[in-house]
Amino acid sequence: MARFTFNLPDIGEGIAEAEIVDWHVKVGDTVEEDGRLADMMTDKATVEMESPVSGKVIEVAGEVGDVISIGSMLVVIEVEGEVPEDVLADSDGAPASKSDEVEERIETEVSDASDADDAIANGPQNAPPPEAVPAETPKPCPAPKVQPGAVISQASTGTTSKVLATPAVRKRAADLGIDLSEVRPSEEGRIRHADLDAFISYGAKSGHAAAAATRPDETVKVIGLRRRIAENMAAAKRNIPHFTYVEECDVTELERLRAQLNDARGERPKLTMLPLLITAICKTLPDFPMINARYDDEAGVVTRHGAVHLGMATQTDGGLMVPVIRDAQRQNLWQLAAEIVRLANAARDGSAKSSELSGSTLTITSLGPLGGVATTPVINRPEVAIIGPNRIVERPMFVPDGNGGERIEKRKLMNISISCDHRVVDGWDAASFIQQLKKLVETPALLLVD
Repeated sequence: MARFTFNLPDIGEGIAEAEIVDWHVKVGDTVEEDGRLADMMTDKATVEMESPVSGKVIEVAGEVGDVISIGSMLVVIEVEGEVPEDVLADSDGAPASKSDEVEERIETEVSDASDADDAIANGPQNAPPPEAVPAETPKPCPAPKVQPGAVISQASTGTTSKVLATPAVRKRAADLGIDLSEVRPSEEGRIRHADLDAFISYGAKSGHAAAAATRPDETVKVIGLRRRIAENMAAAKRNIPHFTYVEECDVTELERLRAQLNDARGERPKLTMLPLLITAICKTLPDFPMINARYDDEAGVVTRHGAVHLGMATQTDGGLMVPVIRDAQRQNLWQLAAEIVRLANAARDGSAKSSELSGSTLTITSLGPLGGVATTPVINRPEVAIIGPNRIVERPMFVPDGNGGERIEKRKLMNISISCDHRVVDGWDAASFIQQLKKLVETPALLLVD
C-alpha cells in the first residue's frame, strides 16, 4: 500500500488559488482513475478535478467554500502497490495535474452590475388559522334593546342563534375568517367595526387567518458564484467613486418602429427594446470615447476602446452573470437580437465559454418589465460606466398640434440611467452622452442610417 498526495494543479495562467465549490468524494470513498474528485472555482471558471490513480480517499483538504492555494494538498489517496511511475513523472513527485484533460464547466464571470431580463417573485403563503382556544368568559353586558321579531344572543353565552351586526360588519368578519358568535359586543348587543378591531388587537387566538406562517431562521454559506458577486460588488463600491445621471426619454416612436420591424421579421428573432438601445449606444460612443473604456487604477492607465464589447447583465439561477456581445458596433438589429438570446441562454444553462464571459468594455443592465422608475447600477470593474434603461410607462404629455399650439397626448416614456467612475468620467461628459443618446432614441429613423 502507498499513499499518493494529489496537490491542486495549475489550472490557469495567473491563478494562485481556487475555491472548493463541490466535493464528489469523502474520506473513506473508493475512487477510480479519472474519477471525479472535486469542482474548483477560479475567477472565471469552474474546473473539475479528476484522480490520476485508483484507490481509497483517506484525507481531503477542506470543506465546500474553503480556498486553497495552487500546489497545496487537495486529497490523499491510498493506492494498492506503488504509485505508477508515469503519474509520478507527470507530477514531478506531486500529483498529475491533468490540467490539459479536465473538462471545464464554465459557470461565471461575475459583474458589479445588476440586471435580469426576467425574474419571478414568489410571495409568502398564507398560513392556516392558529388552533382555537376557548374564549374568556366576559363580564355581563347590559341587556340589549330588542327589536320586534329579532332573536338576540350574547356571543359569550352561546345560548342564542343570532348575532346583531350590519351587512358591512358581517362581510368584514367573513373576509377575516372571524366567527361573530365569538366577538363580544360593546353596547346594545350589536357588533360594530370597533368590536372586530378589539377582537383582533387584544390577543384573539382564533377566528382569523394570520398574515403569514412563521418560518425558521436559515443560515446560508456564501460560496461559489455568490461569493464572487459579493467580492466584486464590494470592490467596485469600495474603489470606484460612482455617480449616476438619469434622463427621461420619449420612446413612443421607437416602440412604433419596433412593432413595424417585428411585423416584417419573417423567420428572424423578435426584436425587444435592447437591440435598438444597443444600436443607439454604439452610434453615440465614437463622440464619447471616455465612456467605452477600462481603468487600471494600479497602473494609472485608462484604455479607450475602439470596438464596443458590450457586457449584458443577465440573471441566472446561480446569480448574476455578464456574457459579452463582441463587436456590437458591427452587428445589425437582427444580429444583435439573435446574439442576445444565444448568450442569455448560454449563461443560464452553463454552456457559456470563458471568452464569452470576459473582456467587456461597457455594460448594459435592464430589469425588463420589472425595471423601476430609475436605477443606480453598480459599475462592472474595471469598466468606467454602466447604462441602465428602466421601465416604460405611459403618461399624458404636451406635444405640438401642428398649428403652432400644443395638445395632450398619451406617450410612452422611459428613464435611462448611467453610472460612471468619477475618476475618469466627468459629469458633463456623462450628461452630454445621454443627451445625444436621447436624440437617437426619440428620432429612431436615425438608427437605420449609416
